[in-house]
Order: sequence, then C-alpha cells, then structure tokens
Amino acid sequence: MKVITDEKKIDELLTRGVERVYPDKSALEKFLMSGKKIKLYFGIDPTGGALHLGHLVQFLKLKKFQDLGHEVVILIGDFTAQIGDPTDKQTTRKSLTHKQVLENAKGYKKQISRILDLKKLKINFVYNAKWTNKLTPGDMLELASHFTVSNLLARSMFQERLKAGREVYVHEFLYPIFQAYDAVTMNVDLQIGGNDQMFNMLAGRDLMKRKKHKEMFVLTTKLLVDPTGKKMGKSEGNMITLDDEANDIFGKVMSWPDSMIASGFEICTDLDFNNFATEKPRDQKMKLAHEIVRICQGEDAAKEAEENFINTFQKKEIPEAMEEIKCSTGELLSEVLVKNKILLSKSEWRRLVLGQGAHDLDKNTNITDQNIKITENLTLKIGKKRFVKITTK
Repeated sequence: MKVITDEKKIDELLTRGVERVYPDKSALEKFLMSGKKIKLYFGIDPTGGALHLGHLVQFLKLKKFQDLGHEVVILIGDFTAQIGDPTDKQTTRKSLTHKQVLENAKGYKKQISRILDLKKLKINFVYNAKWTNKLTPGDMLELASHFTVSNLLARSMFQERLKAGREVYVHEFLYPIFQAYDAVTMNVDLQIGGNDQMFNMLAGRDLMKRKKHKEMFVLTTKLLVDPTGKKMGKSEGNMITLDDEANDIFGKVMSWPDSMIASGFEICTDLDFNNFATEKPRDQKMKLAHEIVRICQGEDAAKEAEENFINTFQKKEIPEAMEEIKCSTGELLSEVLVKNKILLSKSEWRRLVLGQGAHDLDKNTNITDQNIKITENLTLKIGKKRFVKITTK
C-alpha cells in the first residue's frame, strides 16, 4: 500500500486526542510527510481477558496510521504481563503465570478486528517472551547498565509508595527496562500509548538512542478519565469493555457525567464535537453512545441499543405511587437507603451500582458513584421493579 502524505490528515493524526509527541510534533510531522513507511507499535499486557475503551483510543489512532499506509505492530506482553506494569499502582501487582497471560490474550485478535481491518493491511502480532526469555544474565547486566537507579526511582508512584512506607520491589524496577528492550528489539520508528505510559515509552526512546543511535518517536494520547481525574477502569467500577453487550455499552456511556462528553467525542470517536455543541447534553450523549457502540459492535447493534435505551428509560412509565423518604442534604445515598430498609446493606448498594442497577429517573442516567451524596430531590429505580422518591428537608 502506498504511503499517503496528506497534510491535513497527518495534522489531525498528530493533534486529535494527542497529549504529547517526543521529541516534538513538527519533527514527527516532517518524518511522515517524507513519504517513508514507518514502523510503529502499541503494546498490551494481557492482565485481563477483555480490552476496554482505554485500548479503543489507541486502536483508533493505529487505524489512522494503517490508513496512511504505515506498518502497524501490536505487541502482546506475554512476558511483561507476568511482572505487571507498576504505573499508577500504590501496591505491587499480583504476579501472573505465563499460562494465565496467554489465556487472557486468547480473544484479543477478535476484539481488535472490530476496530482494525486485519485483512486490508497486514498487522503484525508479536509476543515479547519470544526474545526476552532468551536474555542471558550477561545480557541483563548489559541492558541494566543503560539505566540509573535515580532515574527509575524518580517515578511519582514509587516516591508516593516510599513516603507511605510501602515496598518497591526490584522486578517493578525492571519493567520499564524490559519494555524499552521491546522497542529496540523490534527496531521501531514510533511507539504510541496512553499518557500514563510516558515514562516507560521514553525509556525505550533513550535505549534506542544508546543502542542503535536512532531517533525513536513517542506519541502519548489523552486518557479517558472521570470528573475526579481517575482513569476509567476495573478498580473504579466504570470500565466499558469491547466485549460488553451493545445495550450495556450504550447505557454506561449515557451514565457518564456531562463533563466527559467533549473528551469522549475527541478520543473515542472520529466525530467532531463542534457539530453537536449547541445540543442538550442528553442528546450529545445519545450520539456519543451510538457512535461508540457502532465502532465496537456495528451500526445495527448501535441502532438497536439506542432504541432499547429510549424504550427502557425515556418512554418508561413511572408509577404514581412509590415509596417516599425524607432526608437531609449531604447524607450518603447508600446510608439513607439502608436506614430506611430499602436495601439490606451497603454491599447490596455497591453491587447494584456496579451492575448498573441504580437509575436516576430525573436525569435518565445510571448512578455510577457508590459514595454519592444527596444534594437534591431524587426519583430512583432500584433494581428492576422498585421505585423510590427521596425529598430533602
């Protein structure tokens, strides 16, 4: 496939959803405009069986590079996943066996094929255990000699752990070294990843300079975060996976706070948010949810999920008679529901929230915050059949 050097497409590629480019945007832009086919890669550690919207951000970016005619490599970290990336982790990750890692990765190609055309242009899938397991003790010493303890220890999460009196283990130190070795072994021109991966990717950039005297570019993308700045993921109970049912994806996106709409359009779709900027937030979210489902599951699934959401939440009949509770503003919703025997325990509330079973009927959204406080009157649907009206004193 011929390399495309469309200036407008390249500018959008290096701007939309992009946090930083190293050494800088203009240098990579010049490289792409030269017409030379570049080799780029994105790495995934199979710590779980389902890919999620955080990966979707990268896949959409890879697709743009693919459409311009460049060589895309997807690295499955079957070695590095056994260590576990310490990025943003306040405690050491639980170690995984190689068998567990390979089991997690089984469905990755199928999930990725929904976003990337694996037939249109060959995408190489590689596994880093292939070369990392061949390193001898001497190789490891030589590799480690290119890094300093002070540099590795400078990572913010290691500093936070040390201040809190928590341990930092040597194998966690080695993670960025092994990731850097991946880049050098594949001899890539560019690595892309989320902005939280900046430290690891820059380690690869430095090692490439030392070992091959080559300028490797690094592109970091913006992260999909909630209003508190936390990444959307398993630990927060708000993760959307590419394997989720279309109805679940649609409903979860509709439960996002309004503050996430613009960033959702920018990094999870190719649509221009400016085209919908004057619409009501609920209508914007409907379009965003539809587009994300379309990308992950196809247009037919997106239409069906939208119709189902409208029929379930926007055309529902709210019973005239329902349980009523009075409480003070500022109280935890979970405590009010338990105190008034609507629920048996806070654990039941947690399960409902994580399972998208607590719905704010006034806003037509699922409640996603387990620790939400009552600030106004609420009309809730708890589970499938229970309705509760809460009024503040």
